[in-house]
Amino acid sequence: MTEVLTLAQRREQQIAHDRERTAHLADREGMLDPRRSSDELRTIAEKAQARLADTDCDTVLAWVAEEFGYRTAVACSMADAVLPDVVAKHLPWVDTLFLETGYHFAETIGTRDAVESSMRLSIVDVTPARTVAEQDAEFGERLYERDPALCCQMRKVEPLHATLQGYEAWITGVRRDEGPTRADTPFITWDEKNGLVKVNPLAAWTFDDLLAYADDHGVIVNPLVNDGYPSIGCATCTRRVLPGEDPRAGRWAGLDKTECGLHNT
Repeated sequence: MTEVLTLAQRREQQIAHDRERTAHLADREGMLDPRRSSDELRTIAEKAQARLADTDCDTVLAWVAEEFGYRTAVACSMADAVLPDVVAKHLPWVDTLFLETGYHFAETIGTRDAVESSMRLSIVDVTPARTVAEQDAEFGERLYERDPALCCQMRKVEPLHATLQGYEAWITGVRRDEGPTRADTPFITWDEKNGLVKVNPLAAWTFDDLLAYADDHGVIVNPLVNDGYPSIGCATCTRRVLPGEDPRAGRWAGLDKTECGLHNT
């Protein structure tokens, strides 16, 4: 039976949690070697891609922790916290990037806040150059309907690219079972567009594997996942998935668009 904590105990637990994160961030600069060149990182990625092609998630992440340390960032959409939980076992308090587009479901923001307050990671909010209001004023309202590619470019792709320049590797939750565009996802690849190593440790997992891990380890899951949203993006561009559809069918439904551009090579 799970122990029920008093309000005072929960408060003390939260204070200790925040204190540990603060201590890590204060010491973090001493854990960072100078960023290596793109040529060096490309060579590392190419060698590792062949050597670790048939391995598993934990082996890949152990290699990441040894090779890159805290020059690593995790990208998390807050559909669930499985990926940062798995990574934090190897790199506690790892930087976890959340793309704050300004269009998220309330449940997604709530998941982000719950993850930050309870897990051993450091949330980095990645924000666009323009607020929603500023974008509306310059490009017109509801740009996501008229030109979703441009909206994603400004609110996701460009801010992430700028943020990633401070790292050597980024870890994503892309899985092969999510749809045809992701069926050949490798564990490790060179990300030419962003100029660093890209790691997909959950590539071989299924959606059921993800949910089973969350259940077995008590990991936070966005409540929308159990309400017909196996893939969650901006509220403006995401609908429930119908029975028999692939997990990403609810993204940009009715449009000739299947990716926001973050994972396009």
